[in-house]
Amino acid sequence: MPLRVAVIGVGYLGKHHARILSAMPGVELVAVVDSHMGRATAIASEYGARPMLDVRELEGKVDAVTIAVPTELHHQIALPWLLAGVPVLVEKPMARTLAEADDMIAAAAGAGAVFAVGHTERFNPAVAVAREHLTDPRFIEVHRLGVFPERSLDIDVVFDVMIHDLDVILSLVKSDVDSIDAVGVPVLTKRADIANVRVKFKNGCLANLTASRISRDRVRKIRFFQPEAYLSIDYAAQKVEKFTLSRLLGVPRIEGGNMPVVNEEPLARELADFVDAIAARRKPLVGGEDGRRALSLAQAITDKIGATT
Repeated sequence: MPLRVAVIGVGYLGKHHARILSAMPGVELVAVVDSHMGRATAIASEYGARPMLDVRELEGKVDAVTIAVPTELHHQIALPWLLAGVPVLVEKPMARTLAEADDMIAAAAGAGAVFAVGHTERFNPAVAVAREHLTDPRFIEVHRLGVFPERSLDIDVVFDVMIHDLDVILSLVKSDVDSIDAVGVPVLTKRADIANVRVKFKNGCLANLTASRISRDRVRKIRFFQPEAYLSIDYAAQKVEKFTLSRLLGVPRIEGGNMPVVNEEPLARELADFVDAIAARRKPLVGGEDGRRALSLAQAITDKIGATT
């Protein structure tokens, strides 16, 4: 029997959930739910699903749900499904607060439900390739610049876009955070629209992150420096460059270049991992605890920005 899945929230990102799930082998997209019936109807008709206004209409009709509604609604919508033991994938950030995140994690654990969080960059093929070559990052430089969005204005730039890189970094640096320095400026909203952050880890690694949602150009790059090696990832282009120090014949020289990457859509890989985790009864690659760690660091950064403004 196919896995019956519904997408709750089919706006900017949720419509892509519906597109991918509708074409995924072993999955039946049974419904899409949205507060705007016209939008739900349009997406449902395009992908052969049933449009709904009320999530309660899904009871007994689905085996799993993905949630792509505004952050302020994540806890409210996800918790009943998790308590009922229904697998849930919720978009990032997983919740508004750590208390809400803890509720969701506890509910999933208590009911034995698969619980995934949509940190899509973790599924970027370029990140997967680079991960195999990162042994001891000592300095990390991130630039994530985007144009002004028509969504996610209920959260600041840290929770909106920087949190992607925070999750990637936390998955690679095997150390606790030691200190945070952060500045942020509200430009087009009442929340920080551009921010610069320095995160120092207890093992000495330092991460410098710049995020903006008011830039003219789109840039999504992360660079890693470790002993005798440098790696650069272009998330958007799915490219990885690696350079290392060689001492052939006793003469130091820099060698390297582009590494082979098989391009794939990160969201498709994320949803495939969620579906496979359900079938295999395993933890997803990015689970509730991972989402909480990224949320906790994002909150600490936002608190630091608030204390300096």
